[in-house]
Amino acid sequence: MRNGSGMSDWVIETMRTLGYLGLALLLLVENVFPPIPSEVVLPLAGFLVGLGELNFWGAVAFSTLGAVAGAWVLYGLGRWGGRTVILRYGRFLRVSAKELDQAESWFRRYGDWIVLFARVVPLARSIVSIPAGTMRMPPLRFTLLTTAGTLTWNTTLIYAGTVLGANWSAVSEFIGTYSTYVYIALAVLVALYITLKVVAHFRD
Repeated sequence: MRNGSGMSDWVIETMRTLGYLGLALLLLVENVFPPIPSEVVLPLAGFLVGLGELNFWGAVAFSTLGAVAGAWVLYGLGRWGGRTVILRYGRFLRVSAKELDQAESWFRRYGDWIVLFARVVPLARSIVSIPAGTMRMPPLRFTLLTTAGTLTWNTTLIYAGTVLGANWSAVSEFIGTYSTYVYIALAVLVALYITLKVVAHFRD
């Protein structure tokens, strides 16, 4: 286990000291600020499950609770603080005016379901809560879709960490590759959508 970075050592000590509460707090903070990626926290939680220090479903439940709470912080800032507050603290929230405009445009185009699917896309999984708030998505719908997507993500990464054991870092490496392909696929879909719109325009 000593081949991990300083962050991974700190994360695992936090969970060993605070238990499930520590795991929930880590996921809450991870959703609001960038320094603690869930791609590290969740496989490490799985590693502790494999050692018998945490229960699998307990880890899934508390990590999901923390992540949803963190998502609600960003949602609340967007819904009740509005664009003014979001842009004022944008550098801390990892969102610029241009990115917020783009995210809101995606909401208008694809609807609320983007909240569900974005939860399994690195980086987008936390940022998506902000436009959900500024676009005034109903709170109950936001909570249900966020919980469903987050539960899927957390269960998968914790299970992978449990199976891989001390080789948990392979999960993070895979997520890096996975996210690259996700972004490429999204770029292709956007380009295809624009092309079809242009062709349809000239046909008319």
